[in-house]
Amino acid sequence: MLLLNFSHPLPPEQLARLEQLAGQSIARVIEIKTQIDPQADLIPQIVALADACQLSPQEWQTAPLLIVPPSLNFVAVALLAELHGRCGYFPAHVRTRPVANAMPPRYQVAEILNLQQVRDAARTRR
Repeated sequence: MLLLNFSHPLPPEQLARLEQLAGQSIARVIEIKTQIDPQADLIPQIVALADACQLSPQEWQTAPLLIVPPSLNFVAVALLAELHGRCGYFPAHVRTRPVANAMPPRYQVAEILNLQQVRDAARTRR
């Protein structure tokens, strides 16, 4: 499984938790620096973020992907659309949450969201 991380780096114990939740090992972690210029057009910056993963068209369509999305909501939703276009489906996403009372603030893996399953289930409610 390839982990595409558009957020803060995950410590080893969080990577182990992801492997446990996913039921497979993480072969490679790709860290993508996600800095957006709010004064510039967003979509070219989103395309550049996806390009920074340096995956081939075949990898986008066949490699098992797990995404840690950026926290800025409009960046996350635009990136989701870009990734769907490259993959042909919604890749699974990692939801993180703050660790209660942690100083300094830290985050932990909460769950893996199977967005394709969410989409498919939503189609039955049309």
